[in-house]
Amino acid sequence: MLKFPGASAFSEFRLARLLVELQKLEPSVQEVTAAFVHLIDMETALSPAQELILKQLLDCAPGVSELKENERLFVVPRPGTVSPWSSKATDIARHCGLEGVKRIERGVEYGFRVAFPLTDAARAKLAPLLHDRMTQAVFWGGNEPELFVRHDPAPLAYVALSTHGRPALLEANKTLGLALSDEEIDYLAESFLALGRDPTDVELM
Repeated sequence: MLKFPGASAFSEFRLARLLVELQKLEPSVQEVTAAFVHLIDMETALSPAQELILKQLLDCAPGVSELKENERLFVVPRPGTVSPWSSKATDIARHCGLEGVKRIERGVEYGFRVAFPLTDAARAKLAPLLHDRMTQAVFWGGNEPELFVRHDPAPLAYVALSTHGRPALLEANKTLGLALSDEEIDYLAESFLALGRDPTDVELM
């Protein structure tokens, strides 16, 4: 997998507004940056000329990872899904003669300067402001996303919400390491009870 940093994901105004919202939940956050990051799955290696073409297509630029932040967060499409942006970008690359490109995906890399290291509880509070959990996944710290790793699908496991109620979600949150907030657990409980069925482990991730 290739990884190319991209341009800033948000305007200065939007970043300033986001910082205010983050500080309401976690006052130790002093600064936030956000830049696109491009992840490329390859069939064959690119030549230097092809790599230059790809970087020009993706508008690559120095990314947030070069800043002196002390917390990082990657937000990417949920593993196992293909975003509309990915489909379009991959088609464009192939039409430009980059046949070695199997798939291109784009995410956002956030950098945070914080007064104190973020706890797991603080990260769980901040994450909902930074991604849509229905379509995106988050990876904190050095856990860079591996979107293109292929595994044999595991059988679905169901969380017995209809039988055991909210405690079933609390247990799944712990055993699956989901780091869901109380608000997210309440939302999921209400949503799946309204649907009249139990959620699967995949739907909660």
